[in-house]
Amino acid sequence: MASRATMADIARQLGISKAAVSYALNGQPGVAADTRERVLAVAQDLGWHPSASARALTGSELRVIGLALSRPTDAFAVDSFFFRFLAGVESVLVERGWSLLLRVVGDNTDLEVETYRRWWGEGRIDGVIVVDERHHDERIAAIEAMELPAVLCGGPRKDVRMPCLWTDQAGDGALVVEHLADLAHRRIAHISGPRIFAHERARQRGVRAAAARHGMEVITLEGSYAAADADKLTRRLVQQGEPPTALIFGNDHMSVAGLRTLRELEIAVPEQISVVSWDDSPLTTAVDPPLTALARDTQGYGRQAAEALLDLVAGRHRGRIAVPRSALRVRSSTAIAP
Repeated sequence: MASRATMADIARQLGISKAAVSYALNGQPGVAADTRERVLAVAQDLGWHPSASARALTGSELRVIGLALSRPTDAFAVDSFFFRFLAGVESVLVERGWSLLLRVVGDNTDLEVETYRRWWGEGRIDGVIVVDERHHDERIAAIEAMELPAVLCGGPRKDVRMPCLWTDQAGDGALVVEHLADLAHRRIAHISGPRIFAHERARQRGVRAAAARHGMEVITLEGSYAAADADKLTRRLVQQGEPPTALIFGNDHMSVAGLRTLRELEIAVPEQISVVSWDDSPLTTAVDPPLTALARDTQGYGRQAAEALLDLVAGRHRGRIAVPRSALRVRSSTAIAP
């Protein structure tokens, strides 16, 4: 593990006193302007940041956690998952007198890491919650190199030091596929979100493995969580020679958009094609027919993430934490295969 840069390291590199470094970093008088600039430049090069222990000794405990979201802002604005997740996080922080520093940085993981580095370097946070684990996620190594306390909503992974909150995506996939198998479906399609996300890869593996156990054929198409993608991919599937008898969509917005497309194409749901949403939300019950969907305690997930991070900041590393299993809410969008 890389050692944390200290004011002594800065003083040694510049050949000045530790007191002068402290004055420069804290904006206090007593050092020349050019010395202050050199101190700040070396501090940035070394990745210096105020230590949590130093803040505690001075009585300046922050009690702030950070969360930067690498999602397009237009997608975040309509994503009910994150609003429920944040409600769970905030419920814990309010109970314990902590605060949340939130930033939506767009689809840019480099900017997300730089945001964490700046927050940590400026002494503005005590730790972060990392969401949307990527395939070959470079954020994890960068955050661990900063020695920034963090909890990963992803995994389970044995190659990371931070605690992981992991969901049994394969088990969720099996719930959906077994429901469709019981209804005699043998040719299904899974319209997923982007495969850059580790959870989407795990969901695809889970659906395929469960389908193989039941002798079912699966078509997998990758979407972007956007309604326009759901419309385009639904049309492609149903207009081919042998369309599937059931569609599984990666989230609630995609499933509602797909349902609308099927109605426009005059395809009856569920008489001709059954529809399942991977996410349950008020949207899935506000359409006709109401959608069969996987229900997760997303607010409870946010609570778990916040509790795990506060425990870590307090010195308790909880390792790999299993999130409670999802439940399939069966509604009238699924029926026996034609």
